[in-house]
Amino acid sequence: MAIQTFTMRVHGLDCAEEVAVLEREVGPVVGGKERLAFDILNARMVVRPASEGVTEAAVMEAVARTGMRAEVWKENAQVSAPASFWGRNERTLLTAASGLFIGAGLAVSVAHSGWGSLTEAGAPVPARVLYGVAILAGVWTVLGKAWASARSLRPDMNLLMVVAVIGAVALNDWLEAATVAFLFALSLALEAWSVGRARRAVAALMDLTPQTVRVLREGREEMVPPVGVAVGTRFVVKPGERLPLDGKVVSGATSVNQAPLTGESVPVAKRVGDPVFAGTVNGEGAIEVESTKPAGETTLAHIIKMVGDAHTKRAPVEQWVDRFARVYTPVVFLLAVLVALVPPLLVGGWSDWLYRSLVLLVIACPCALVISTPVSIVASLAAAARNGVLVKGGMFVELPATLKAIVFDKTGTLTKGKPAVVEVVPLNGHDARESLERAAGMELRSEHPLARAIVEHARAQGIEVQAAQDLQIVPGKGATGTWGGRSFWVGSSRLLRERGQTDDEVTRKIDELAARGRTVVAVGNDRHVCGLIALADEPRPEAAAAIRSLRALGVGHVVMLTGDNEATGQAVGRATGVDEVRAYLLPADKVRELQRLVEKYGSVAMVGDGVNDAPALAAATVGVAMGAAGTDAAIETADVALMSDDLARLPWLVRHSRRTMAVVRQNVIFSLSVKGLFLVLAVAGFSPLWLAILADTGASLAVVANGLRLLQSD
Repeated sequence: MAIQTFTMRVHGLDCAEEVAVLEREVGPVVGGKERLAFDILNARMVVRPASEGVTEAAVMEAVARTGMRAEVWKENAQVSAPASFWGRNERTLLTAASGLFIGAGLAVSVAHSGWGSLTEAGAPVPARVLYGVAILAGVWTVLGKAWASARSLRPDMNLLMVVAVIGAVALNDWLEAATVAFLFALSLALEAWSVGRARRAVAALMDLTPQTVRVLREGREEMVPPVGVAVGTRFVVKPGERLPLDGKVVSGATSVNQAPLTGESVPVAKRVGDPVFAGTVNGEGAIEVESTKPAGETTLAHIIKMVGDAHTKRAPVEQWVDRFARVYTPVVFLLAVLVALVPPLLVGGWSDWLYRSLVLLVIACPCALVISTPVSIVASLAAAARNGVLVKGGMFVELPATLKAIVFDKTGTLTKGKPAVVEVVPLNGHDARESLERAAGMELRSEHPLARAIVEHARAQGIEVQAAQDLQIVPGKGATGTWGGRSFWVGSSRLLRERGQTDDEVTRKIDELAARGRTVVAVGNDRHVCGLIALADEPRPEAAAAIRSLRALGVGHVVMLTGDNEATGQAVGRATGVDEVRAYLLPADKVRELQRLVEKYGSVAMVGDGVNDAPALAAATVGVAMGAAGTDAAIETADVALMSDDLARLPWLVRHSRRTMAVVRQNVIFSLSVKGLFLVLAVAGFSPLWLAILADTGASLAVVANGLRLLQSD
């Protein structure tokens, strides 16, 4: 029997320090901290117990010992709000109350002793009462965490701030104690608002799906919720409405704005048989759609789940920041104790050195450092999703910035994946129209991609295709039949040779076309070859430009892997500008090529179009799936999924990754610089307590605001 994994929402999980506290307290209960995964921005904890005996109640009890509270996670809990007014606004109201009571205390002090009293320690008793209320309101939300931290002898920022406030009161500086409590509460409130903005950017994806579906039942339209609509149900989407479910068009024609899902800037034409996706916007025509997936399994639902889970796959820089903060906080706490005890024993001045140690405690708060990185990463993930690039974790945001080489599959990735007629070569006195007309008639009822391409091309040339009679398939080679009352055949060069109808001119033409990467289909009768039809899977129009952009970004080596023949591979390679072409490759061969390139270049991306490329995608440093809006498997397989077939998103991804890492580095350097500066000022006695917390609050807000810049398009 499989051990159940359960997810909880942890009230009070605001910072990486709380993660460390939860790991210490909950980890032993569930079999080790590696059994826990956290999403700070959504206050979510995923528990994977080591044994069946671990219950949700036991985990909740362990969480309660930390001063936090856990409850079973409910879908959409990250965007739900508490029911009561107090529950929704507790932090804001307490912060406002703290500020108001400080103002009242100031007014009482000035009225009692004049303006000069504000620069002196001590305050009249009525003012002290007001300052005391301000202090209590400012630290109320963190008292439980501070007490849990003190009991476990594991100092965190909440304990540091409470100790600093108590120390200021002990020094009879009530105004400064109240100011510190207020600024700390204000910083937490502003950080919660800033983090909430990043959270809302992700949650906004959920608002893309309408709450009702216009279902057709017995000729009538009926509005029902998407949940519970069975696969195969027909529904109507009117102009301007969002599609509620994935499906295929069964009636009508329109254009659909797929930008919310794929990032495509131009609406996509949709006709009968074309797929449509939940969350996209219908254009000018009413359409009837047949659902192909339940509400919980649509492409958009997959994206929402992936983005929601992505933060649990943390970037290396996030992990480094957490490790640093866990060492940094106790070290500075110890330094503050030494400053409070050692210098007074040597030179005296207990109150002065105690004050300096309190400033050090404030500076020890690493929140600016630890909150900036997850905010930046989640903002980056949300921006990527809005641009049609689904990145499946923080670690995969960082990796594209380091790419040294990139590998492309050919068919469906560098090429359109759909063969098209590029040339018709008439022979033996026939013209191109005659050759194409006869070949299309022979291929009309075939489902082979080459046959469909020939028929489509003929119709595009204005030919009314007449089906051949008495059609006989020659497996793997072609077909024979009667067209226009005469016998004809159509097929590959192999069928042509088997019929013994080759001559020097035909052979030369076939070799010439094959050398240019063309697939050749011949059509003829019992007397001679009527013509040759050359087909090619054409390169995507944006492929060459995308590869040039990747090179300009410093990706030094571009390789194409294909199972196709060498001539075709080289032709596509020349057209797109790749550095190296490897042909005749089976899936296992592609994996070996990836491993060779990873050994040589270190950081290599593989770009493919779905499940058939899965082994190679897994072997690469970063696996990128093309056209994931069309295949669920592509979303599941790769580390990054391009929701449309636009290769231009690849250089965008590299730029976005580098921009993200630049912002993260800016935040880390700025946070450490502010900490270092005020550590020196604190020990030297040049930083008052209120200025230290103001600097800490300002640093936190600055790095969060810098991280939120990533929500804007590059």
